[in-house]
Amino acid sequence: MLDLLPDLCDVYAESLTVLPPWFRSYGGRAIFFGPVVTVRCPEDNSLVRDLVAKPGYGQVLVVDGAGSLRRALLGDQLAHKAVANGWAGIVVFGAVRDVGELAQLPLGIQALGACPVKTDKRGLGELGISVEIQGIRIHPGDWLYADLNGIAIAREELNLHCLPCMQAANPPSNTEPTL
Repeated sequence: MLDLLPDLCDVYAESLTVLPPWFRSYGGRAIFFGPVVTVRCPEDNSLVRDLVAKPGYGQVLVVDGAGSLRRALLGDQLAHKAVANGWAGIVVFGAVRDVGELAQLPLGIQALGACPVKTDKRGLGELGISVEIQGIRIHPGDWLYADLNGIAIAREELNLHCLPCMQAANPPSNTEPTL
């Protein structure tokens, strides 16, 4: 398996902000990246459901669940919709469920942990806003890069072709599973 973030951090150290190493990979695609779409929705995944039902165009959905592990903001049904609609990945500052199924999907998924309890569906939350994860602000349109080493945020798309890992025989792709 190839790694993206070590090379990315070596080449673009001044352009990246690395999130704290609390996230765990749950999806079948270990390496994923793309422009960020944001939603804040603690313990209510109604807006997540609405977003993944729309075309993702290779974007990464960042879900600010306020770090709550009491209810899962993403499960197999929504993850299947995200795959079908072309999302590159989903990062949940909170919990996911159906982790066995999530691991089989060609979707990047990182979250704080797992919880088998579903959310309430009250339609609460905010779309397209800047979110903050442990003091790090993530804005809609930022670029998120993730692999098993962690998650990094850049204010704009970075040129990956100059990275040593991209010169390997099988460079990371945003469209192919890497597990």
